[in-house]
Amino acid sequence: MKTIILLGDGMADEPLEELGGKTPLEASQTPFMDKLASRGEMGMVRTIQPGFPPGSDVANMAIMGLDPVKYYTGRAPIEATSMGVKLQQDDTAFRINFVTLSRREAGFIMEDYCSDHITTKESGELIEELKASLPLNETTQLYTGIEYRHLMVIKGFENVELTTTPPHDIIGEHTETYLPNDVMLKKLINDSMDILKDHPVNLQRRKQGLREATAIWPWGEGKGLNVPTLQDEFQIQGAMISAVDLLKGLGILRGMEIINVPGATGWIDTNYLGKAKAAIEALSRVDVVYVHVEAPDEAGHAGLTREKIQAIENFDKMVVGHTLTSLEAQDINFRVLFMPDHPTPIAKRTHTADPVPFVIYDNRNPQRNSWKFSESEARNTGVFLEQGHSLLKRLLS
Repeated sequence: MKTIILLGDGMADEPLEELGGKTPLEASQTPFMDKLASRGEMGMVRTIQPGFPPGSDVANMAIMGLDPVKYYTGRAPIEATSMGVKLQQDDTAFRINFVTLSRREAGFIMEDYCSDHITTKESGELIEELKASLPLNETTQLYTGIEYRHLMVIKGFENVELTTTPPHDIIGEHTETYLPNDVMLKKLINDSMDILKDHPVNLQRRKQGLREATAIWPWGEGKGLNVPTLQDEFQIQGAMISAVDLLKGLGILRGMEIINVPGATGWIDTNYLGKAKAAIEALSRVDVVYVHVEAPDEAGHAGLTREKIQAIENFDKMVVGHTLTSLEAQDINFRVLFMPDHPTPIAKRTHTADPVPFVIYDNRNPQRNSWKFSESEARNTGVFLEQGHSLLKRLLS
């Protein structure tokens, strides 16, 4: 039995007046997801348990069969795993974004959580400058990630009352009340602003009319973690396909092969078809493949309705469609699970903890109904899973 999980990050949404009261998912043309919804089991699942931040870390950990109550320590340690950074017992990892802060009369506004999706090459130059110019000591290390996403590790960091805020949660907000409640972290943000202000990378972006990387923003802190592999828990081999370190880190923790697809960007221009083709090829040697597409989530954060619909339709045609067509052409038994990890509503431009729709299709036992894949129709099926981490066992059984 071959199993494939197709994850459209942040696809779920809320009704929009500009779409006549429809969600982007309802307004999209998704013939392949609709086909599988009419032949499979559709329902709703809670991927974010009460008390946890509504992020892709918690949600995808649950979808991968891990109970966040038992295993979650923070987002950054997962990304550290993907980057090959081994955390010691007294290390604390932080995700750091390059962000765009603009000065207003009352202080600074979070204008952009990703500095117009600054390139990895540009941000790599900025990280090297920060390493050279920030007043860091041997206890603090910076590591270059992908695009705007990077890592900081501080040895011996202790602040039991620490609070940080994901920058994508405060777009358009004054930053003063959302700064980390730690003197050292605040100083790092302020120092980075002085260093980055007239860096050649930012001067060039200024000429091009692009948002500049004006500061670093630490968040998602946590300690190292250990989780069981898929082999240990289910006696199966898996592979992970994603453009982002978070999902790669979860894949590594689960003992999965990490497949890097050329042209996978984490944005709407990602190589959808390349991911689907790589997944089909990987199924020839592993039991389960997890394909993650970031594009709908990024469009949601940016508040771009048209782009989110386009990302959903690309996901349907080039990922779900190609995968289904390829599997049906083979004489094999297979299961498909597709779903968002969490909602990223256009109007809110950040994640919410609301349940999300899912479909499980098994080609050995096709159903016959008239469902189409959407939030409202999934609610109407009456199928609801309260514990998101139970979904993987349901799929594999």
